[in-house]
Amino acid sequence: MDLGLRGKAVVVTGASRGIGRAVALCFADEGANVSLCARGTEALEKTAAEIAERGVRVHAQVCDTMNGTALADFLDSSRAALGSVDVLVNNASGFGGGDDEESWQLGWAGDVMTTVRATQKVAPWMEANGGGSIVNIASIAALEGGMPPAYSAAKAAVISQSKNAAIALAPKGIRVNCVAPGSIDFPNGIWDQVKQGAPEAYEAVRASIPFGRLGTAEEVADAVVYLSSRRASWIAGACLTVDGSQHKGSF
Repeated sequence: MDLGLRGKAVVVTGASRGIGRAVALCFADEGANVSLCARGTEALEKTAAEIAERGVRVHAQVCDTMNGTALADFLDSSRAALGSVDVLVNNASGFGGGDDEESWQLGWAGDVMTTVRATQKVAPWMEANGGGSIVNIASIAALEGGMPPAYSAAKAAVISQSKNAAIALAPKGIRVNCVAPGSIDFPNGIWDQVKQGAPEAYEAVRASIPFGRLGTAEEVADAVVYLSSRRASWIAGACLTVDGSQHKGSF
């Protein structure tokens, strides 16, 4: 199936490892040109080199997306390097994992405001180009009780922002959707650390998933890339769970 992404300009935040890295590589495999950012230089440069090996244009920039000025500069640089922004994937997260004030601030700044600011920045560019696609990465934590409070609330806000942005931007030819991954295992990720340090907790989560395993970053990436493509032209305002039925609720 031709997803129609060859030559498109794609921006992915928080893309040096895990889901963000897998998303960036998946777009490159489809022939899209990719701009990516992360806070760490080494992993970012390694991922950029992997993208370049696919024969597409790549732009990589160290950026703390919680800094509004730095985020705006990265997006401006991305547009200059790639010529436009056709797809934006808001993947960066503050990972506020507790219930203390710092965690709540991280969730608001790192998940909610980065998504809001990036969307507001690129939407006029997309409109001028006749449309585009924005995919925001949330989590099934937003749909469940008993999860880290600050992280869950921040991701719930991302889902709400996605729906409202989808309605506001549809007349401008811009589709906004949201992907909510379940527990995703990748090297040096949170669940990899749990597996090494608290195997009983890891096994409890694994056992709660009907397929008997955790998901992979590549499985999330496939969903993100599809939602960004012309094959998903009538999908907007959706929140797609990618979790192997880990989330048991009907909504």
